Amino acid sequence: MIQQTRSMRTRAATAVAVMGLVVAACSGNASTAPSAPASAATSTGPAPSTSAAAPSSGASLAGQSVTVIGTWGGTEQDAFMAMVKPWETQTGATVKYTGTRDLNTVLTTGVASGVLPDLAGLPGPGQMNEWASSLVDLSTVLDTSTYKSETAAPLVDLGTVNGKMIGVFIKTAIKGLIWYDPKTVDFSSNAPTTWDALTAAIAANKSKAAAPWCLGIESGAASGWPGTDWIEDFVLRQAGADVYNQWWQGKVKWSDPAIKAAFQSFGQVVAQSYGGATAINATNFANAGDPLFKTPPGCLFLHQASFITGLGAFKTSKSGTDYNFFPFPDINTQFTGAVEGSGDLFGMFHNTPASQSLMAYLVTAPAQDIWVKAGGAISANKNATDYPDDISKRSAQLLASAKIFVFDASDLMPTAMNNEFWADIVKYVQHPDQLDAILADLDKTQKDAYAQ
Repeated sequence: MIQQTRSMRTRAATAVAVMGLVVAACSGNASTAPSAPASAATSTGPAPSTSAAAPSSGASLAGQSVTVIGTWGGTEQDAFMAMVKPWETQTGATVKYTGTRDLNTVLTTGVASGVLPDLAGLPGPGQMNEWASSLVDLSTVLDTSTYKSETAAPLVDLGTVNGKMIGVFIKTAIKGLIWYDPKTVDFSSNAPTTWDALTAAIAANKSKAAAPWCLGIESGAASGWPGTDWIEDFVLRQAGADVYNQWWQGKVKWSDPAIKAAFQSFGQVVAQSYGGATAINATNFANAGDPLFKTPPGCLFLHQASFITGLGAFKTSKSGTDYNFFPFPDINTQFTGAVEGSGDLFGMFHNTPASQSLMAYLVTAPAQDIWVKAGGAISANKNATDYPDDISKRSAQLLASAKIFVFDASDLMPTAMNNEFWADIVKYVQHPDQLDAILADLDKTQKDAYAQ
């Protein structure tokens, strides 16, 4: 049984002058963004299911279009377009997609100006809450009883604000997995289950690679987010879910000893990472694990979510032979069984027959199975089970069997807080001696970001 604690706030959106991408999304001009967490799908998949709402409403959709904006670029954009291809074929309508890594700013600007796409990937539940009044109530679009029966309750809850369902998940990921190359050292039968055991494994095998860890946090406008995942894992496993949830809710200061300890633990990882601070900040997250596969290896381990199998050198490597994973080890045994997850939320800004039809299709198992089959994704729909390998199945099972579930903390924070968290991770990697000043800066942002 997954347990979760959450307290959502409604916050006012801040207008920022970045209009170009919003206008492009609304006019249907496609653009390519840097790679984001997913993998390319090559199959067009099965015909769209009508389990969550029928794409055909009696009126023809031929010639109509749906404008969509999201973070997906490169192979992930390919995956999304493969996912919607059966819907386009069946309905005769067209998806016009625009990709950007600066989604927070683009949608904040769009909400302020009124220039918005029909559908959009949402940066996270925290940002979704800020735009609640601009988003369509999806209970008027979907068969909500079917959606709720096919989707894990915490995900349904995260998409609901004041009883109004405004966001749905079309895929998910499990965070905090430790990846390795079994040809360098094989942990398939004796994976470390505690942080002390992992530290001992590093000491015993340090001669087999140039560094213990691979790490890369560059991601365009979102640079720093892979480091936030590290902080979140340390907070969850050192201090527990209650502190974790109070922290993203703005009730625990960044200068609190529990949060400072998490940063210090991350700092120790940075100090043991391949290439050093400058390389960490310059290396795109999608390629951060590539040194695992070098000869000789650049690192022993990579910390990343389940979607990494669709990116970088993982994409062309063989599951189980070239790479494997074990869950993030326990630090405080009081919190054994805790799992952090994330997911891709979708919301609707313009309620049209075509956007209704596309949204209804996206939440179905046949649609999500297209991404699942390609690898690098866990479906939000319990009936999508076409996982391509044992590693994908194990990732999905970890999420399904979690004793304690928390959602990605930075995605739950207000936009200003989230952005500052990303930026200060980049600063901390380069200047770990400035931790106290960085935490004080985050405290200041917290005070303003959570103000009513």
